[in-house]
Amino acid sequence: MSETVVLRARTTAPVDRVRRALTDAGELGTWLAEHATVRLPDRFEFWGRHTPEGDAPRQTLRHVDDDSLRFDWAIGGEDTTVEIGWADEGGDTVVTVSQSHFPGWGAAVAETSVLGYLYTYWCLSLANLVDHVEGRPLTPKVDFATTEMRGEVLIGAPVAAVAHSLVDAEEYSRWFGAKIDIEAWEGGRVAMGGLELNPQPAKVVDFEPGKRMGVDWGGMVSTWELAESDGGTRLTFVQSGFDTGQPPYGAWAGWLSGVAELRRFHELAVWRPIWLRPDVPGLPEGMLTEG
Repeated sequence: MSETVVLRARTTAPVDRVRRALTDAGELGTWLAEHATVRLPDRFEFWGRHTPEGDAPRQTLRHVDDDSLRFDWAIGGEDTTVEIGWADEGGDTVVTVSQSHFPGWGAAVAETSVLGYLYTYWCLSLANLVDHVEGRPLTPKVDFATTEMRGEVLIGAPVAAVAHSLVDAEEYSRWFGAKIDIEAWEGGRVAMGGLELNPQPAKVVDFEPGKRMGVDWGGMVSTWELAESDGGTRLTFVQSGFDTGQPPYGAWAGWLSGVAELRRFHELAVWRPIWLRPDVPGLPEGMLTEG
């Protein structure tokens, strides 16, 4: 049974700025997709290497007004519906994305189909939208045309501070927005949702304090490495060791959306999460945290 997943993100940018970023083809080509065509009220299309099943545009615009747009998206063998809305709420602009045909949290984690990883696809897309309209550098997008998963970002904070954020469970849970337990030593356990919710935790297979960590999630190894760069930190991250016939694009998009928030956490003088509570069918109780 499929349901609808709903994501909400907030930005300090005004409503008109956000609407322009969501409805201008040139801007969509910066923060969302490799290619985009927008001719309102008739066409709203995006495709290319940063879009799932992006060999051709598969969207059909059904409605647009001053506060929202809705389109059908033929993907994963289904005719799904996406609605994007934007509104002023207490001086912030809140962007809401709803995606139909979500197969549930369990299927999303298992990544058995493209429909499952649309959740983290939209997480990363919204994170880049917020940074785009606030004039900040973007986080690397998922490249669905390759099975190579490697990226790097610069973070305007000392290496020691960034390293602490990546191994201290309490601080990690704040910026990532989900509970995690971390045993930061080789052979230690890492459990998204916490050890009480995750009876099969990942295992730390490589650890050098303040520099790098490798975690085997069972079927995939994720690695991060830190280096000093002009007073800041260069964070390099890789996913490897997976079945290239079924690349974990959902996990990769989820990590990248987290990296966007990690940068904000360290670089903004007054940080707060961009995320408001989502509606995710099947999400285990207690998984998410409040920033």
